[in-house]
Amino acid sequence: MNVIETKELTKVYGDLVAVDNISFEVRKGEIFALLGPNGAGKTTTVEMLEMIRKPTSGEIYLFGDKPNEKIKERIGVLPQEFQSFERLTVRETLLYFSSLYKNSVDVDELIELIDLNEKRDELYKNLSSGLKQRVGVAIALVNDPDLVFLDEPTTGLDPSARRNLWEVIKNLKRQGKTIFLTTHYMEEAEYLADRVAIMNKGKIIDIGEPNELIEKHGGKPKVKIWGINELEGYEYKKMKGGIEIVIENEKEISSIISSLDAKKIKFERIEIERANLEDVFIKLTGRRLADESNN
Repeated sequence: MNVIETKELTKVYGDLVAVDNISFEVRKGEIFALLGPNGAGKTTTVEMLEMIRKPTSGEIYLFGDKPNEKIKERIGVLPQEFQSFERLTVRETLLYFSSLYKNSVDVDELIELIDLNEKRDELYKNLSSGLKQRVGVAIALVNDPDLVFLDEPTTGLDPSARRNLWEVIKNLKRQGKTIFLTTHYMEEAEYLADRVAIMNKGKIIDIGEPNELIEKHGGKPKVKIWGINELEGYEYKKMKGGIEIVIENEKEISSIISSLDAKKIKFERIEIERANLEDVFIKLTGRRLADESNN
C-alpha cells in the first residue's frame, strides 16, 4: 500500500512556480528521501504533504484518502531547527507533547525506543545537539504515527552524533514506520533511504533506489593503478602517477590484477573508484548538495 501519493501536484506563488506538476508515491514501511538544491521546492512539497500549505492544483492522498483532520493524528513531524522547552526534562517534554493528542504512546517506552534512558531526567537545555535531535524525533513519535516527516534531522550534528541518529531512524523503520526524509548529506540518503527522489526547479528529475540511480547516472566504476604508465590489453587513461581504467563491472578487477601478475608488472597500489549519490546529484542538477547547506 502507498502511504503517500501525489498526482500533478503544483504550488504557485504569483509568478513563481515552486512545485511544478510532480507525481510520486511513498510506499508503506520505506524510508523515502527527497533531495534537491535550495529553492528546488522541497520544503513547499513537504509542507503540502504535512497539510500546512494547500496545493494550487493537483492531488495528494495520504493512506489512500485526501488530507483531513483525522489523518493528522497518524502523522509525526520533526521540523528543521527544532527547539523545545529548555527548563523541562526529557520525560516532562514528552509527557507535555503526548497530552496534545487523543492517542499517545507510553512515554517511558518511547524513551527506551529512542535510547534516552540515561537522560530522561536531564533538562533539555543541558543536552548535546545530538541528544536534542533525538528528543525531537521522540516528540514526532508521541502520537504513535504511521508516517514520520524528518526535515534535515542531522543538520549541525558532528559525524558521531549523526550516525547515532541514523541508527535511531533505522530502528523506526524496523518498528514499521514510514519515513519521509529530507537531508543535505548524500551519505545519509545513501545509507538510510530505500528510494530517493531528486528535485530541481520545482520538478522531480528522477526517482529510484540509490543503487539504481547510481548505475543509471553515476557512471561506470574506475580502477586506478598507481606506479605504472601503461597496461597492454586494456584501454586506459594516463593520470599523474599512474593509469585509470573504466570497467563495466567489478568482476573485471580480478582480471586486471591477474594480468599484472602474469606480466610481472610492479605497481604501488590499486584503488577502485565507485560512483555515488553525490555524482548522480551533480550530474542531474549541476550542483553539489553539500554546498547547498552552507547557503
